[in-house]
Amino acid sequence: MQRLEFSVDSDHKTQRLDVFLSESQDELSRSRLKKLIEQGHVSVNDSPAPAKYKLKAGDKIILNVPAPSTAQIGAEPISLNIIFEDEVMLAVNKPAGMVVHPAPGHGSGTLVNALLSHCTDLSGIGGVERPGIVHRLDKDTSGVVLVAKNEIAHRALARQFKSREIKKTYLALVRGVVKTASGKIESSIGRHKTNRKKMAADTERGRQAQTRYEVVETFGHFSYLRLFPKTGRTHQIRVHLASIHHPVLGDALYGGKVTGPHQKMPRQALHAHRIETPHPVSTKPLILEAPLPPDMADYMMKYRQNLTSTP
Repeated sequence: MQRLEFSVDSDHKTQRLDVFLSESQDELSRSRLKKLIEQGHVSVNDSPAPAKYKLKAGDKIILNVPAPSTAQIGAEPISLNIIFEDEVMLAVNKPAGMVVHPAPGHGSGTLVNALLSHCTDLSGIGGVERPGIVHRLDKDTSGVVLVAKNEIAHRALARQFKSREIKKTYLALVRGVVKTASGKIESSIGRHKTNRKKMAADTERGRQAQTRYEVVETFGHFSYLRLFPKTGRTHQIRVHLASIHHPVLGDALYGGKVTGPHQKMPRQALHAHRIETPHPVSTKPLILEAPLPPDMADYMMKYRQNLTSTP
């Protein structure tokens, strides 16, 4: 059972309960929330409340989300783009739109469901809902994900992530023209004070975070960046880029929605391109790469074509 708590401020008074909860977290759909409310899993000031309840400033909301049952997490014959595999681990190129592991509102169609079909055994350290999962990517971020097949590999990879032995490279399209060829963003990241779906930079209770970047190419209304996160905070790259006024294209949560006459980007244009890590057992250096996905490559190609076709 997952327990989520929310406090209502004056900006959200008179808002419906189901609308507030939908905007305050990103794992549960509004229809799923309505069902949880109907089932009595939501309380306001320690009392059940209907979905249409109008909130008041100071209301305390508790949302209890039942964990997916073991029976719901089954093998599904979903195609995987495997970059590397041996007897103890594998690396997968996760497509945008795929959730890594089952969660409330996402009981099927996840990377874990696909892995359970592909592998006869996965590390159980992550629990029933996250077998083999050492780290994760956001649903709409594509790219390299490492998976452990046994506990020895899982512990070794987890230790390498924690000690920052694993080097990660991301590719992103960001709003605006980044004028410095390279730079470093250093600001703490913590939960946003009013919007619980978001993280925020420079928060009082945030954790230290660092991201380096290099400009690969600039265009009229956006830039193509290569990024090197030293730490691995939630939404780190998205938050850091938004903090320097260059949010990821298509990232509506952090201000990257494309407006005006420009071509729209249907998802956040962020891709986990490369992981460099010692093999968890042999310690042999591994370089695991996922090429730039077609949607990001096409976005740049179409812009170049528009430039050449303009008289």
